[in-house]
Order: sequence, then structure tokens, then C-alpha cells
Amino acid sequence: MSMIFVGGGNMASALIGGMIAKGTAAQEFCVIDPADAQRDRLAALFSGIAVAPAIDRHVVDGASIVVLAVKPQQMPTVARELAPHVESTPVVLSVAAGIRTADLARWLNGYRRIVRAMPNTPALVGAGITGLFAMSEVNAERRGVAASVLEACGEVVWCAREDLLDAITGVSGSGPAYVFYFLEAMEEAARELGLETPVARKLAYATFAGAMSLARQSEEEPAALRARVTSKGGTTARALETMEAAKVKAHFVAAIKAAAARAKELGDEFGAER
Repeated sequence: MSMIFVGGGNMASALIGGMIAKGTAAQEFCVIDPADAQRDRLAALFSGIAVAPAIDRHVVDGASIVVLAVKPQQMPTVARELAPHVESTPVVLSVAAGIRTADLARWLNGYRRIVRAMPNTPALVGAGITGLFAMSEVNAERRGVAASVLEACGEVVWCAREDLLDAITGVSGSGPAYVFYFLEAMEEAARELGLETPVARKLAYATFAGAMSLARQSEEEPAALRARVTSKGGTTARALETMEAAKVKAHFVAAIKAAAARAKELGDEFGAER
């Protein structure tokens, strides 16, 4: 299998590194990136991969998959450059946030074997989760090829409708920032209660990691797990009562919906590019 990555940034590096770690030969990859420093970095990081400065038929011909890993603002230009060379490519995978498949197909001169992905940043450490949507022209085999790229860095979920990727953007795409936000708050509270920063951070990180391990290993839903550690009139109950009084959960739900709405707006904005 020969894989072409257009764009050699962090996400491309994570995906390539994940696949190599799982046994794919470095010689199976070619990364197209106009930046000399980026190409040099990738060649040094993954000994044996090919790099190229520009999209070219000789580079793209014979590829099993082309992965578009450029910034959304760059996608119209990149797709138009790719369009003359991609007609025989089995599948194109886009990991660019907000770029809808119909718009990408338009820029690719009607090519429609497209899978769109919404990964998140924990993919950089092999712990990501990605939402995927495939156009109807993508058969099961090609869906599997696209999924295998993302599975190298974590879990995947398939969406029956493309608009559900906006919801996934709000939940898991932006989600790591929410976790970091709560970690900040826990650390801040711990410091204000007199604990030194290293101890505060260790407590916050270990609490989140431990709670997630417990949740993953349990068959109970989060509400039941919460109830188990909330004794009536106890310390946890007092904390949760304070959060409920401040409508923390309601505000959190509203924030995720706002992120999903912004994802839709960005799709509209990027799609307006002709």
C-alpha cells in the first residue's frame, strides 16, 4: 500500500508514526510539503519515507490513498492542484476541520471517493478518537483503508450523516480543551487551599486519569458512578450542590452545542470558497 500525505504537520506526523509503529514500512509513505524545514524534519524523524515539495502526477500515481492534512484555509488551493492527478486514486481522506465533502469534491473536479475525518489532539500520543464520514461512492474496502490510517492513533466512530461531524467536533474535537480547562480549575483550587503546584497538578492529573480508568472498566453509566461516590450530606455532595446551583452542567452542555454550531458556521465559510 502506498500512502501520500499532502501536508506534513503534527497530525500527519502522528498518523505516519502510528502506522509505522504498527508495522507499516516507512517506504510506503510520501509526504508532500512545500516547506524545506518540514520535509527535512519528517525525513529525519521517519527514516526511509519519501518527501516531495509539490503535488505531481509522478508522485500521486499508484497511491492507495491520498491524505489531505493541510489547514482548512489551504484546502481549496491544494485540492485544485491535486484534481488533475487524483482520478485513479482509490480514496482521498481529509483531516482538515470544517471542510465538507461536497466542497472538496467540487474543488477536485467532481472526484467523490472521499472520506472526511474529525480527529482530536490526543492522536498525537496514540490516544485519539476520530469521527469519520464517507461519501456514498466509497465502498467498504476503501472505508477500511481510510479507517486504518486513523486507527493507528486511536479509536474511530463512523457517522451516517456528515452533519454529525459538527457534533463530534463540539464533543471530542474540541473536547481535550474542556478537560484541560477543568484540570486548570482543580489545580487552581488546590493551590488556593494551600497545596504547592507540583502536588496540586499531580492530584488533578491522577484524579482525572483514575476516574477515566474506573469509568472505562465499569458497565455503569456516569450518573451511577457519580452517585456511588456522593454520600448524602458529605463533601462530594456539597461540591456537586455548588456546581448545580451555578448550573455548571447546563453551561457545559451549552458550550459544547456552541462549539458544534461554530463548526457548522466554519463549514459554511470554507464552502463559500469558489
